[in-house]
Amino acid sequence: MSIESMPERNPDTKALEPLSVQLDNILVCPDDVTLIGRAEACKGCPGQSLCMNANSKGVAEAEKLEVRMKVIKHKIVIMSGKGGVGKSTVAWQLALKLSQLGNKVGVLDLDLCGPSIPKLFNCEQGTIINTPWGWTPVNAHGIVLMSISYLSSNRDNPVIWRGPRKTNMVIKFLRDTYWGRLDYLIIDTPPGTSDEHLSVIAGLKNANPDGCIIVTTPQDLVIDVIRRQINFCQKLKLPILGIIENMSGFNCPCCGELYPMFPGDKMKQLIEEFKFNLLGQIPLDSKLASCADQGDASECGKEFIQVAEKIQCLVEERK
Repeated sequence: MSIESMPERNPDTKALEPLSVQLDNILVCPDDVTLIGRAEACKGCPGQSLCMNANSKGVAEAEKLEVRMKVIKHKIVIMSGKGGVGKSTVAWQLALKLSQLGNKVGVLDLDLCGPSIPKLFNCEQGTIINTPWGWTPVNAHGIVLMSISYLSSNRDNPVIWRGPRKTNMVIKFLRDTYWGRLDYLIIDTPPGTSDEHLSVIAGLKNANPDGCIIVTTPQDLVIDVIRRQINFCQKLKLPILGIIENMSGFNCPCCGELYPMFPGDKMKQLIEEFKFNLLGQIPLDSKLASCADQGDASECGKEFIQVAEKIQCLVEERK
């Protein structure tokens, strides 16, 4: 058959539509677990009956998570789009200082691939016990801790997990840990805007989280990444309580004068642009670094007292 005699094919006009238009026409599964199998999008789906039967368990687990979180007065997430800025150090110090102010505090370490909280609290040998009421967190100096480090028989083994398994573990930490009644739950997250962050925000959705604290350094390179973190929080409607500027300068051990570590003024521009609270400026301190390695904060971190007092006033005003 010659090319001229071949029948003309009718183009698939739907295939020529922009991808965004095609996706808009697809019914997606509902986000709300209470609507699984019952939403308009479920009608006619071959898996509708399966989802309806499984939904009762999903609803029960969501309700259990909500009950766990609602007895905790304040839930604060520590975030930064950049690694190495001191998120875990900030979480450790805030927990200690809030506890010194008379609060009952818990810390959830969501850095599944590089947990630091157990070492910072000098409590690496803690053991999690599974009871009928849930996992009992480790008690470190009156502060309760939960970390993936406590669930591994060999703490030198890496955690090599894909996204769904990470998501499941984050929800289990929130839902299945017997946190009890706390004044503050400090949640230390890894760098970025990925699985752990999406999961914890979704888990806290119905539990009225206070918001997040963004940790940064004054370096221009870091500030550029922080903007993505801010946009992430705004898209997910997670309130931003303020910014902590870590490594803001270096205290000379001889004269005590504060020297700036990084050039540029993007930090100042960022705060003025978004009208954020500057919760504190923490200088680079060799004593604090030594205390972190030893898990002993008895002689360091005095700057965090004022930060903790600011946060306490801020969250009480929001309530």
